[in-house]
Amino acid sequence: MRERVRKLNREPERGAGENGAKYVLYWTQMNRRVGMNHALKYAVHSANRLGLPLLVYEGLTCTYPKANDRMHTFVLQNVPDMEQGLRERRIGYLFYLRRRKADANDVLYRLAKEAAAVVTDDYPAFIAAAHNASVPKKIGVAYYAVDSSCIVPMSRHEKRNYGAYTIRPRIHKMLPDYLLPFEEETIGVAWDEGLLSAELTAYRTPVAGGEIPALVASCEIDHSIPPSTSFLGGQREAQKHLEEFLERRLRRYAADRNEPSRNATSNMSPYLHFGMISALEIALRVKAQAEEQGYMAGEYLEELIVRRELAFNFAHFTANHGSLDCLPDWCRATMREHAKDPRDPQYSPAEFEAAATHDPLWNAAQRELLLRGKIHGYYRMYWGKKIIEWSPTYAQALETMIDLHDRYALDGRDPNTYTNILWCFGLHDRPWGTRAVFGSLRYMGFEGMKRKTDISAYMREIAYLQQMGKDGERP
Repeated sequence: MRERVRKLNREPERGAGENGAKYVLYWTQMNRRVGMNHALKYAVHSANRLGLPLLVYEGLTCTYPKANDRMHTFVLQNVPDMEQGLRERRIGYLFYLRRRKADANDVLYRLAKEAAAVVTDDYPAFIAAAHNASVPKKIGVAYYAVDSSCIVPMSRHEKRNYGAYTIRPRIHKMLPDYLLPFEEETIGVAWDEGLLSAELTAYRTPVAGGEIPALVASCEIDHSIPPSTSFLGGQREAQKHLEEFLERRLRRYAADRNEPSRNATSNMSPYLHFGMISALEIALRVKAQAEEQGYMAGEYLEELIVRRELAFNFAHFTANHGSLDCLPDWCRATMREHAKDPRDPQYSPAEFEAAATHDPLWNAAQRELLLRGKIHGYYRMYWGKKIIEWSPTYAQALETMIDLHDRYALDGRDPNTYTNILWCFGLHDRPWGTRAVFGSLRYMGFEGMKRKTDISAYMREIAYLQQMGKDGERP
């Protein structure tokens, strides 16, 4: 566990007793789950060491960048699962929905005043990274960040890796030490609601499934982006998708993963992003299923572990991981050489958002993002390459891709997002033959997609989804 934990300030832990700490506080920012959560386990261990109960705090604010109905709904759908799971473990839980900008924004600090220590999630991107840079110096008590996102902890890598070929042998060497059953630790002192003052208890926001639309509507957020047509939030939903993958898709994943119309992927990315399921749990279940059924799962584990943790490594060691400046020298050089190449056609960000291009496959991929909140990984590469080809500059292409993911993608604002987008500009790739606009960046074209995949079946699927507002029977 030690290699997963970073103490981010010099403040001491607060002692228990009169005028002292009443509990240990776990602030869940990115790992919104009870099971297989190393940060929660460390918080339980700390509480037991100090002879205190544990309180979990989760907040959802109206002020995170590009807050909207889709993201809010997905997070709120998980709250009943958190509440039930923590109650069963005798751990306290306070969920606070900050609806309006005028509402209190210091609940964490109020709770921390009575905490022996604060434990949170170590995450190298989006708002959690910003919080972990700014909060520790203001919190007034020991502040620990715990890596519960990666199977092999981020700290085990000493530097940024420049491709899967460099990180793969390192991960495979260390994996036997980490791809192991997760041992839970039971809390010693049960939570007592009387430990919270009436003032703090008043911040608790009750969340029941039927009330979620009204809760979302009451928030000062962007209401123009509706919830996903295909994915509900929650730990139980994550488990449901995992079971479906194991039973119906894993066996054919290797053969069909790059054929979007075959629906062979796991659909785990939204749940991994919001921490509603652990990569460790998925890997253990996949490995066990493959061994029991007598087939190989190496292709899926490569994506889940090597490729995903390459993305976390990139974000962890790259401060400007949403910028073209962090690309390898050859990428930036070839873009400089081709910056003035004519682009025809060109589309504006609004036209991209509306799926209003001349390309029916690209439009279908964009509609999948608008409706489902994710794009099949193989077509997302094509989606990104075409935005480069049809944007007036590389910088605007990058801005368009990030903006669309920030607002629509349930698996956006994630190390994988930034890595996958920048892959379109050459990150973790190699130089290819030179052509207009792309230079020596890898090119992907409509005819290639038509030759390699059943684009007609995919476009029919997305057309049905758009017309009916829900998925039809899928293979």
